[in-house]
Amino acid sequence: MTLQAALRSAIWAKDLTPEQMARVEADTFETFVPKGGYVCRKGEMVENWLGIIDGLVKMNNFSSTGKSVTFTGVPPGGWFGEGTVLKNEVLKYDAMALRDSRIARMPAATFMWLLNNSLPFSRFLLMQLNERLGQFIGTVENDRLLNPDTRVARCLASLYHAHLYPSLDKIVHISQEELGLLSGASRQRANQALQLLEKQGLLSLDYGGIRILDLEGLRRYEA
Repeated sequence: MTLQAALRSAIWAKDLTPEQMARVEADTFETFVPKGGYVCRKGEMVENWLGIIDGLVKMNNFSSTGKSVTFTGVPPGGWFGEGTVLKNEVLKYDAMALRDSRIARMPAATFMWLLNNSLPFSRFLLMQLNERLGQFIGTVENDRLLNPDTRVARCLASLYHAHLYPSLDKIVHISQEELGLLSGASRQRANQALQLLEKQGLLSLDYGGIRILDLEGLRRYEA
């Protein structure tokens, strides 16, 4: 997918005027981030609103002792960093590429211009922030209350969100290592959980990905 196609297919772009879309396409640029590289780093001053054209990115932080906490994973079609752009402050988290990723970067000035000139875009951002808050509340609950099998199920389900991540199809191209990093489990433990979920008919393990058979079942799953 080209950068232009990614921008035009974004959920927030559907109600922009031709003039607004033209400015977005003129100002937004693409960068490549290799697996393990940083899309952005904690402490940096925010300069762009970020979208995933291709790849997979996790938002996480490290403690002073090196312990990592993952907030969420962002698949293709997802955009993030709007809260930091709105507050014009330094980043409070790292964003790392779990695989080679293509990143769309909309300059903060363009983002703020859209916010001030497009009512549909403003409405989109209101929903985006509300949905992100709900997602993070669910993540905290999962991490503190649920066992690894349930965390893996809920992690997979969280990648399917009509507002935050509208572009994902029924096959998630994610490795067991990547799923473990997102759900707070080892690769081996994530594999055990996937085997269990497959036996229960919620998903099937295909070559190169995971086919979702019962999304609502994954969302409700509790071991």
